[in-house]
Amino acid sequence: MSDHQEDLDAPAAAKDATSSGSPTLQLRPPSERLSCSSGGGNNKSSVCSRSYFVVVMVFFHVYIINVIALLFYVHYSSGQQGESRGRDAPSGGHQRPEPRHPPSKAGFPRDVSLTRVEGIRVGHVQKVSLVPGKVHEMRTLSLKPLLFEIPGFLSDDECRVVMQLAQLKGLMESQLMVQEGQEELAKELNLSPDEIFNLLDINQDGQLQAHEILTHSRVRDGIWLTPENLREIYAGLKVDKDGNGLLSLEEFRLLSSDAFQRFLLQRGVKRSQLVRNSRHTWLYQGKGAHQVLQDIKTRVTRLTRLPPTLVDLSEPLQVVCYEEGGHYHAHHDSGPVYPETACTHTRLAANTSTPFETSCRYITVLFYLNSVDGGGETAFPVADNRTYDEVSLIQNDVDLLDTRRNCDKSNLRVKPTKGTAVFWYNYLSDVRGWVGEQDEYALHGGCVVTQGTKWVANKWINIDPDYQRQARYQQLVSEQPEEEDDEGLTMDTDTHNPSIHQDL
Repeated sequence: MSDHQEDLDAPAAAKDATSSGSPTLQLRPPSERLSCSSGGGNNKSSVCSRSYFVVVMVFFHVYIINVIALLFYVHYSSGQQGESRGRDAPSGGHQRPEPRHPPSKAGFPRDVSLTRVEGIRVGHVQKVSLVPGKVHEMRTLSLKPLLFEIPGFLSDDECRVVMQLAQLKGLMESQLMVQEGQEELAKELNLSPDEIFNLLDINQDGQLQAHEILTHSRVRDGIWLTPENLREIYAGLKVDKDGNGLLSLEEFRLLSSDAFQRFLLQRGVKRSQLVRNSRHTWLYQGKGAHQVLQDIKTRVTRLTRLPPTLVDLSEPLQVVCYEEGGHYHAHHDSGPVYPETACTHTRLAANTSTPFETSCRYITVLFYLNSVDGGGETAFPVADNRTYDEVSLIQNDVDLLDTRRNCDKSNLRVKPTKGTAVFWYNYLSDVRGWVGEQDEYALHGGCVVTQGTKWVANKWINIDPDYQRQARYQQLVSEQPEEEDDEGLTMDTDTHNPSIHQDL
């Protein structure tokens, strides 16, 4: 076929394609396709216009089909959701309103992680901005626990105001001479002597050693017994028949649950034998509180870098006074949380009743309100130890927990200086940025005041290691009427738990 014949046949082919309505386009040589824009004659112009029309119509039909398909999809999807809501709705003219919050079983989204200050290394100093126009220095004292010191955190006037407010409110004894009610708790738990023995036998060797009995008695009775005291009690109660200083299960069964309490009451207890010897009070820091107290809370929020809500819902400020001879033996501010344990501050959101409660204090911020003439250091017996072994705390009649006798044997001691603050973490961080396991290295105590008086204040940040429980607690608080002040929503520490700061 010649080139001329191809030119003649092309319009005919295009005409056939157009008349038949087929969307198929005949491809042309490049030279002829370009002729649409060069004005090569009426026939070529007509063919070009028809081809362009066919292309436009094809794309238009495809677009219309897609739009129709999308409308059908939206229509049927909305219909299925409406039917589902109709089945779930109660019968009657009104539909049940949706709940304001998801049910507790559904859980709360894990959208919050706790900022944790980095210690870097012991002695590291970092600048922190806590008040406008001033920069504080924060020095790392230890990494286990993560412990910091901030000189000049409080001004002299602020220290004076806090002490005066505490005196105005009135201070109470921090500990009763001998706590009662332990026998009733044992009955409530329905624990047998064998079960109690197993709980106390830390190393599970079938015998109760001195440190195991001493730890139990100090926590339960609030009396700081020494190994010498223990031998005296054994002799008085005639339980250690072989005289080896150990109690077997058979010997332990001879003791009633309150045998130690009865013996101590008959013998008499001195204040120096208490776990702690001090007086304290609580100062509310919410709306309407003294401006100095509110400023301290704001400063703590900036220091810890935690959400303000967590700080607002924590315990009030505790102010403590140690007279000459006052002390607080080594302890943890917070205890480990097990599945059967509830945090004191979130007990209303626990959804279960349990006799076990602990103070879930994620952070401790300790303020020195005056400089002490003699003694009164804050001791950390095992700070930055390579390992932590509870059994090794009491060996060969040397008790590292005893801040009256062995404060000088602690790994770290912080001297009380007016206006200085120290803060540390009582828990580690978990892999998701929330509260993890208890940091056992946070063991600390107040050395005996040998001269003068010691004034301190404690600000604890309460966070439940159970994220869902903490979230439920914050939800309950947020649903309270706004006219109720914060004081009614936080822990009434004096009423519900007068000895909340216990050895745990």
